[in-house]
Amino acid sequence: MTNDFPIRSEADVAIAWQRGKRLAEETGLNDIEQTYVVTSISELANNLLFHAIGGVITMKTLSLPDRRGIEIISQDEGPGIEDINLAFKDGYSTTGGLGNGLGAVRRMMDEFEIESTPGKGTRIVARMWGKAVE
Repeated sequence: MTNDFPIRSEADVAIAWQRGKRLAEETGLNDIEQTYVVTSISELANNLLFHAIGGVITMKTLSLPDRRGIEIISQDEGPGIEDINLAFKDGYSTTGGLGNGLGAVRRMMDEFEIESTPGKGTRIVARMWGKAVE
């Protein structure tokens, strides 16, 4: 199952993380994993809203013979990230925020990929895998 959520307002951010919470529960992730998923969705969606002036959060469930999980994709056609390594540095912000979001998502999720081209946009893929299916 795939779910696409256009992010254009704070209400869209809330809708995305609420659906992400439900999807994480349905996937069988434990409470801590669910919290990481919801926090990551919130951070990524807020980044879309405040840095890229909108984009799309896509969520889908993942299933392998020995485990299940959830994939979150954040995609925009915004300004891109000039220096990805700097963007991961805690405390760095281009908008006056705390500057912990992107690094926190990378630390919370099991897998994290980022592609960004200045002037063309950013694509982030983050995955959380639950415990092995019995």
